[in-house]
Amino acid sequence: MKKVGIMSMQRIANYGSFLQAYGLKSLIEELGCAVEFVDYHVGSPLIDSDVKNQNPFTRKIGKGLETFKYKAPLKHKFEFIKYKQQYAKKYMPLLGISENMNYNPKLDCLVIGSDEVFNCIQKNTNVGYSLELFGKDNKANTLISYAASFGNTTVQKIEKYHKTEELGNLLNQFDAISVRDNNSGSIVSTISSKTPVYHLDPVLTYDYMHKCKDIPEMDIKEKYLILYAYSGRITEQEADWIQAYAKKKKLKVYAIGGIQKCADRFIDCSPFEVLAYFKNAQEIITDTFHGSIFSIINHKPFTTIIRKSVGDSYGNEEKLSDLLKRLNLADRMTTDIETVQTINSKMPDYSNTDSIIASYRKQAKEYLTTNIVGDVNE
Repeated sequence: MKKVGIMSMQRIANYGSFLQAYGLKSLIEELGCAVEFVDYHVGSPLIDSDVKNQNPFTRKIGKGLETFKYKAPLKHKFEFIKYKQQYAKKYMPLLGISENMNYNPKLDCLVIGSDEVFNCIQKNTNVGYSLELFGKDNKANTLISYAASFGNTTVQKIEKYHKTEELGNLLNQFDAISVRDNNSGSIVSTISSKTPVYHLDPVLTYDYMHKCKDIPEMDIKEKYLILYAYSGRITEQEADWIQAYAKKKKLKVYAIGGIQKCADRFIDCSPFEVLAYFKNAQEIITDTFHGSIFSIINHKPFTTIIRKSVGDSYGNEEKLSDLLKRLNLADRMTTDIETVQTINSKMPDYSNTDSIIASYRKQAKEYLTTNIVGDVNE
């Protein structure tokens, strides 16, 4: 039995990070492999931030205090802090992850991905600039990536911080490179000699809604709209509009993943329960990559809010635009909250989207089988 490691964002307290990790693990286990998660040493971020040099305890306290700065019901703020504090203890064991770090194990194959594992030019102190995410010092016989993303790191940012040669040399050591978006593919092609292939995120590639037995059935009496966004990213104007819109449609607003000013409830639940909540929702508003995917696999009317990158600030347009265009769902995107009413009034053509996803699933299975097992017919 092949011993395969996955190096991803599996320890990040985030539903999307969990479900993509679980999905990729499941896909590889279907090939008859033993799978374990591999950790990387967090590096110092290349972009300075106010918390860059703080110790972990100080950062944790700061995060807790930051929650109280957001405009949201006080009850939701306490619920959110509790959710964050308990997340790792409750959900990491479901991935087979313990508190003990698993650095540089000997493996038949190391798979780096999915998620923004290549997003190296950013402020996130939970990741920083870690070359282990590019395969440095690994002890695997084979090194590949799967649906890896550079996020909003661009060629221009890599050049600005003089990392082109270093990253290019590491990418050249991969046996195969799979990315999930055009920006990432363009970077790989530009700074290395590798030709990347494109695959969908594991939450789309693994057939959660038909294969995963951990998604519960829910009997929720009231009708609701899910607002899936991180705390602080929905503007006051957007929140006020969403609140009025939901009231007009007689829907409660369920905030998942973050606290929101306009929410009737903050939902603290397991990653698998998130998919159940999406399944029962009337509609969804999100500005996240995985919020869009959760909507798609549950065949729901949804709108994705696109955020533009400005300087070193957060932006989601690279990954979200690519995803929705790839699935022929570009009409679900907007930069104007008031267009949600028009967008969500129309159901996407999911028969077409499902056909596209089915084709990508076949390609992903062939890629993983060929590069991990070694025989595409197995």
